[in-house]
Amino acid sequence: MRMTGARAVLECLKKEGVDVVFGYPGGAILPLYDEMFKDHFRHILTGHEQGAVHAADGYARVTGRPGVCIATSGPGICNMVTGIATANMDSIPMVIISGQVPTGLIGRDSFQEADISGITSPITKHNYLVKNAASIPRVLKEAFYIASTGRPGPVLIDIAKDALEAEINFEYPDKVNLPGYVVETSGQAYDIDRAVAMIQQSQKPVFVVGGGVILSETTQFLKDIVETTEIPVVTTLMGKGAFPDSQPLHLGMGGMHGSYASNKAISGCDLLIALGARFDERLTSRADTFAPNAQIIHFEIDDVEIDKIVDIDLGIKGDLRWSLPLFAKKLKEGNFDYDAAFAAWRQEVLAMKKAHPFMTPPRPGYISPQSIFAAVREITKDDDTVAITDVGQHQMWAAQFFTTDQPRHFISSGGLGTMGFGLPAALGAKIACPEKTIVLFSGDGSIMMNCQELDTLSKYGVDVKIIVLHNNALGMIIQLQDFFYDKHYSQCALNKKKSLPLLAEALGVKGYAIEKQNDLVPVLKEAFAHPGPALVDIRVSPQERVYPTVPGGKALSEMILGGDA
Repeated sequence: MRMTGARAVLECLKKEGVDVVFGYPGGAILPLYDEMFKDHFRHILTGHEQGAVHAADGYARVTGRPGVCIATSGPGICNMVTGIATANMDSIPMVIISGQVPTGLIGRDSFQEADISGITSPITKHNYLVKNAASIPRVLKEAFYIASTGRPGPVLIDIAKDALEAEINFEYPDKVNLPGYVVETSGQAYDIDRAVAMIQQSQKPVFVVGGGVILSETTQFLKDIVETTEIPVVTTLMGKGAFPDSQPLHLGMGGMHGSYASNKAISGCDLLIALGARFDERLTSRADTFAPNAQIIHFEIDDVEIDKIVDIDLGIKGDLRWSLPLFAKKLKEGNFDYDAAFAAWRQEVLAMKKAHPFMTPPRPGYISPQSIFAAVREITKDDDTVAITDVGQHQMWAAQFFTTDQPRHFISSGGLGTMGFGLPAALGAKIACPEKTIVLFSGDGSIMMNCQELDTLSKYGVDVKIIVLHNNALGMIIQLQDFFYDKHYSQCALNKKKSLPLLAEALGVKGYAIEKQNDLVPVLKEAFAHPGPALVDIRVSPQERVYPTVPGGKALSEMILGGDA
């Protein structure tokens, strides 16, 4: 069938089952927008290109399917760079389509020209510059395959405007042919046997569970493994939801702001079994002091991550879809009494969990962060609720206090730590899952970075509930300056005159303000009952700190607890 390159892009998206895209038009990409207009293809126009890429990211995180976003050349696609890097760090499948100036103008510093392939080479799983319209079907097919197989990630397709306008004979490939891209899903079965033997020879084992378990959709096998072995579990920030927070053996998040029990368990274990985690410094702190008494087993799909940061005793390569079912099966073979073998260790770490829970004590005149998350969780306890966070103190409190028992129900920018991620990501999540309750936790610093997307929520009637912890400050910056820079509070104060509820109302979103503890629950209930997007501005103290905290360059066991600073 004869069609333009732009029409071919649209037909490829349909073949891949894409039901919505997020984007912002411009001259170089207008041929594609013209085809979407003719086809009535669903497109969400965000207030900024960064909003579009984060929205596609949120869509991907809650569904597991590649999110798709579109931008024009030059400043349009450059505005997406932060979001592409965010997805790349967290292994999120995405396909980003950008327009490029016509082929004859490439390399001439033409109007709105940028070498986005070169700019994004370090932050994409792969990218393309398409100058020949005939290659569009092949490139789209490859892009979706690369983005969603192996270790997922973002793939960018930059298409010259004349390629979008040229006509081709359209035929969508049935399969890809990528000799240089080999996805090895399985490893060596005898490595699983070695892992089982190491567990049975240990006395103080602990599981460290990362986002790979969620991405591979193997959480049920993890539950089976833990039920069999009765081994305590620590999750990373990206692994939150892979194992139920409500399960007694879950010690909580580990790392810089992890729980006392989690960090002590890592520091005191004799065997650490990491599942789909990459040992970034937020988890390990000082890598040379991480799990100092332990042998380490690492289940990982990406060979590059094994032995990259910490020394591994046993690396089990392969997709967790292969390794965890086999691991679960082999752990049940024989008559080993896991319950008795690890009883003393369980008692030790669970006693620490009970003795040192996460806490933010009440402060007169302000609302306790802990009470905010408890109240929202109580209101949404019967709902299929997805929590989205921005980045800052509120992000860590959400990870600590907002209980999550299902995968893909806690969404946060982990590796890149992108402020401004939350609001557009929540938009994308709600577009993807309209039946779910979507609640965004943000701060008065983060929410301002992409606050234009409040207008997008209003325009499309996207029912996201936004909880802003408002302290008139960059809270995490203040905390770091407080602890480590002699209380030199440099450029961390925010405008005290701003009214976020009025801003929300001006953009068509219902706004609420809470300043007293007694108003917390009634106003939150009213906001969640409101039939549309709502923002709730809640005053918290600028003196609040996230505890525990592990100072940079210190071991996990050297946590600062509340009252130590």
